[in-house]
Amino acid sequence: MGHHHGHSHGHSHTANKTALLSAFLLIAAFMIVEVIGGVITNSLALLSDAGHMLSDAAALGLSFFAIKLGEKSVSQEKTYGYKRFEIIAAALNGLALIVISLIIFYEAIQRFFAPPEVQSTGMLIISVIGLVVNIVAAWILMKGDKDENLNVRSAFLHVIGDMLGSVGAIIAALLIMFFGWGIADPIASVIVAGLILVSGGRVTKDSFHILMEGSPTEIDANEVKAALGQIPLVREVHDLHIWTITSGYPVLSCHITIADEGVHDEILAQSQKILHDHFDIEHSTVQIEKETNGCPSPHGTCN
Repeated sequence: MGHHHGHSHGHSHTANKTALLSAFLLIAAFMIVEVIGGVITNSLALLSDAGHMLSDAAALGLSFFAIKLGEKSVSQEKTYGYKRFEIIAAALNGLALIVISLIIFYEAIQRFFAPPEVQSTGMLIISVIGLVVNIVAAWILMKGDKDENLNVRSAFLHVIGDMLGSVGAIIAALLIMFFGWGIADPIASVIVAGLILVSGGRVTKDSFHILMEGSPTEIDANEVKAALGQIPLVREVHDLHIWTITSGYPVLSCHITIADEGVHDEILAQSQKILHDHFDIEHSTVQIEKETNGCPSPHGTCN
């Protein structure tokens, strides 16, 4: 049986931590301003944006905490350390997005029937400032590993949704200011809520896929099986499992049946090299079995 583990997965953690902490401090500071502004101007678009900013602050703080926790040393009780907590945090962020969008939908429906008086000038000023703050926060998060790290991506989507919220609030404020369209406020809220719902659903789906030990979307199990099967003297590849510990950290285990004249260590080395070079799998456990003896599973068969 062979075992191989690399640590290139952690190379971007410093950038991710810095991006998340900086964005958290920025968003949290402005959130207070927006909550006060939303109450004073009586704007649902602003309050919904403030509510989303509250979730942003919580999401960014949770994401930062998750990465810090993920750095804790491996122990006998937790052989992968706390790396999986990053995915739990992403799942919680996704669910938070969904809940917030549903709350905004509910409040907006109430306002469709009774549009309140909204102070458009104050709403416009705060929305413009909010847009600038969110653009800066999004730019900061783009310095992190948002394409590979699900946790950073969920935080980035929070900020993008909030940016759209600010745009919606700006448009609504202008419509109220120049045309007196009070209904523009709940309409803007509904549009933003829809976008937030889509983002939240996507993050939640991706994180649950990882939590359910689903195969990484970027790795085709059949291709892995075929590549290992091309190694000389390999007769069969079975009991293949590919899953993800945390974003960018795929792991694999499998059984490889080889011809009796095959050399265990040579085939093990070739299989590890293929998994590493062609599929970016740093951590793999491969069980080599001679053809004559078959699979030593106590259940008689392997899947």
